[in-house]
Amino acid sequence: MPDHGGASANSERFRATIHRVLSRGEAHASLVIDIACTIGAEILDGLLPPGRDLNSVDLARRFSTSRTPVREALVMLEKEGLVEIPPRRRPRVAIHDRDEIREIYRVRAAMLGLCASEACEHASAEELVELRDIVTAMQDAANTGDRDGYYWGNVRFHERFAELARNRTLLRQLDSLVLRSLRFRRRTLSSPERVRRSIADHSRLVVALEDRDQALASALASANVLGALRMLEAMLDGEARGEPRAAAKRPISRG
Repeated sequence: MPDHGGASANSERFRATIHRVLSRGEAHASLVIDIACTIGAEILDGLLPPGRDLNSVDLARRFSTSRTPVREALVMLEKEGLVEIPPRRRPRVAIHDRDEIREIYRVRAAMLGLCASEACEHASAEELVELRDIVTAMQDAANTGDRDGYYWGNVRFHERFAELARNRTLLRQLDSLVLRSLRFRRRTLSSPERVRRSIADHSRLVVALEDRDQALASALASANVLGALRMLEAMLDGEARGEPRAAAKRPISRG
């Protein structure tokens, strides 16, 4: 059986998200999905860094199984952009270059803009109250310095927001990018400045949805993603210059 011992609360939440995404397509054995969820969660949680080799023999031993389900699990994660399987080389945790990151964010910005426009048409007043409650919970988490709580509130907001578009094709396409984007979104939300902007952006988006202002809602949804991209690129530039990652611990107020 797959080894989940010592998994963090974040890893378990990542597992749940990965399971939802992987279960949407073709059928796979539950063992394969379970292995993929465990490895994928460790990638998203930063326990397996970019470029780390994934030895199928070691993984098979860890999960008390043969190499076949491990290989199948790694292929599933390759399709989701978390793993690379180079020809005649050992699989490894995927490394995304700047161009690919930019492409992911720009495509996601366009799709969320469409989501916002369609949610203006289809979301009920009760569903928009639910979105506003999520933003309130995000603000509460930020005020108490609960960065994990804020991050998962942000993930929940975007999951629910996408559902309100009532567009299954669009939802499937967003799902195809969700695991790639989760690796980066957590980093941008580690910045207090970005969190403050994010809360304000989400609040404005809910108001635009309540007003059924399709043009404004679409623009806000897209701008939120592109703002995160600019923040991520600035962080990557800083790291390239040898600057340490920001690790502010203080609570984040509206200030």
